[in-house]
Amino acid sequence: MRGITKRFPGVVANEQVDFEALEGEIHALLGENGAGKSTLSNILTGLYRPDEGEILVRGNPVAFHSPRDAIEAGIGMVHQHFRLAASFTVAENLVLGHRDAADRGFLLEPRVIQGRVAELARRYRMPVDPGARVWQLSVGEQQRVEILKALYRGARILILDEPTSLLTPQESKNLFETLRLMVAEGRTVIFISHKLEEVMAVSTRVTVLRQGKLIGTVLTKETNPRQLARMMVGRDVVFTQKKEAVAQTERDVVLDLRGVTALSDLGTLALQKVDLTVHAGEIVGIAGVAGNGQRELAEVITGMRRLTSGTVSIAGRAMRSGDPLAAIQQSVSHVPEDRMGTGVAPSLSIADNLVLKSYRRAPISPQGWLRAGRIRANAVDLMRRFNISAPGPQTPTRLLSGGNVQKVLLARELSSRPKVLVAASPTRGLDVAATDAVRGLLLEAAARGVAILLISEDLDEILALADRIAVLYGGRIMGVVERQKAVVEELGLMMAGAA
Repeated sequence: MRGITKRFPGVVANEQVDFEALEGEIHALLGENGAGKSTLSNILTGLYRPDEGEILVRGNPVAFHSPRDAIEAGIGMVHQHFRLAASFTVAENLVLGHRDAADRGFLLEPRVIQGRVAELARRYRMPVDPGARVWQLSVGEQQRVEILKALYRGARILILDEPTSLLTPQESKNLFETLRLMVAEGRTVIFISHKLEEVMAVSTRVTVLRQGKLIGTVLTKETNPRQLARMMVGRDVVFTQKKEAVAQTERDVVLDLRGVTALSDLGTLALQKVDLTVHAGEIVGIAGVAGNGQRELAEVITGMRRLTSGTVSIAGRAMRSGDPLAAIQQSVSHVPEDRMGTGVAPSLSIADNLVLKSYRRAPISPQGWLRAGRIRANAVDLMRRFNISAPGPQTPTRLLSGGNVQKVLLARELSSRPKVLVAASPTRGLDVAATDAVRGLLLEAAARGVAILLISEDLDEILALADRIAVLYGGRIMGVVERQKAVVEELGLMMAGAA
């Protein structure tokens, strides 16, 4: 890619960017949210057309008018926000729109296609049920489907956007081995990630963008994570982490789960007799591979899913099962893993999103009438306190970067003065600076006495923030360990089902 420039109204997303990836290379692409990585990737995959510059594939100039053109040129991408048909099966998603199938008058034979998908999943060590509907899958499982879809279509140049964000350490290592095999076969992998340590582990070269401009390309062996973070942000970054664990004997139990059992959307057991406590000011991390009951656990605590047995208590008071309003009234806040799907209303303004759970309160709606001035004043105050970068309170939330969307979500949930905060993958897909800001907000909340349940597939994040770590596998708690005594390899074994 030479001299790539892409402009949007009021914004230059890419400005004279040069990017080169070699055959048989894993090339990492880094940058903050809004640095221009997604725009550059969308140009390469035919979603956008550049205003200036040219693209060459294997030395030949190309002009993509649609994603199909890019696919036919052997370019595939696994997007951070999945592009799957939720009502279709895994196998159907893999063959959906596939030109080879259409050209030969393809008739869908589920068992044949499912067999091919299962073989591909085994080959690349990404287990997923080919016959399952996408809406029934966890976020991590859906990510595997996206990766398999690109591989099924035979991509020679594969762009991966945050591909390991939901994997265990062992699974990440397996993926890296797969990527190395792919490049050994002559494929090119463009690896977009905010995990600097894994960039160091898997890539050959690293290109950094900042504010739409190329900062530089360096050999991975000649740099380090701190230098890469400085290139991305323009300053030194101090990585936030919790220094001392909360002494449980000195704090009251705020969140108490006893024998919690619940069903999945498929009617199977998702949680089995889960016992867990979280004290005031304590962060308890829930580690595990996606699809082992994490979503159901968060939904049970926040009233979004009914229990089949057991109790959830907040500050000693049992909570009514399956009642989100009851959870809100008992001061339970929730940061869901799908921030755009269930966390915020993307088409509403920042101001409206910030009062979604508080519009009944007197400061916002005295005598039952919503006051636009007070809603705006509330937004201005929270945008300042939580450092939300946007043109103004009336900006549609969908136009914000991932980091700012997450700040809007945290501002709404934390400003309600919760007793309990359930935070699921709160920094997933965020850049270094945004990740550091979100972690800082969580630690500040814990310091004020909020009991935090941190559900994350990012083991490094849990090790940085949690006081205790509980491992969830198959809907059961495999063990609980203090953060200072945690051993990564042992946690990884428990995440794989070994007690």
